[in-house]
Amino acid sequence: QVQLVESGGGLVQPGGSTRLSCAASGIIFSIYEMGWYRQAPGKQRESVATVTDGGSTNYADSVKGRFTISRDNAKNTVYLQMNNLKPEDTAVYYCNARLNIRTFWGQGTQVTASS
Repeated sequence: QVQLVESGGGLVQPGGSTRLSCAASGIIFSIYEMGWYRQAPGKQRESVATVTDGGSTNYADSVKGRFTISRDNAKNTVYLQMNNLKPEDTAVYYCNARLNIRTFWGQGTQVTASS
């Protein structure tokens, strides 16, 4: 059974930082592309950042220079370091694992950037 379990997030002041973690089980983690997506109220889910099995990264324009995705294959975990948070970053953040047509999602974790 595949499980992606997110942690981190919560309430953060604008300009602050937080780190999300996603622990994967039930998959050969090292061969999957991992990603973080987010969905704000009333909006469609969007890609935030992805990292390939080879370590190549891709970011949404809105988070470039502020967010960093990384993976630790020894721990089957992917991270999202979020710096200089803005109110518009407020959303539920989802972890994703993808290999060809197989895709799995975590349950999501709320990040709220507000004073």
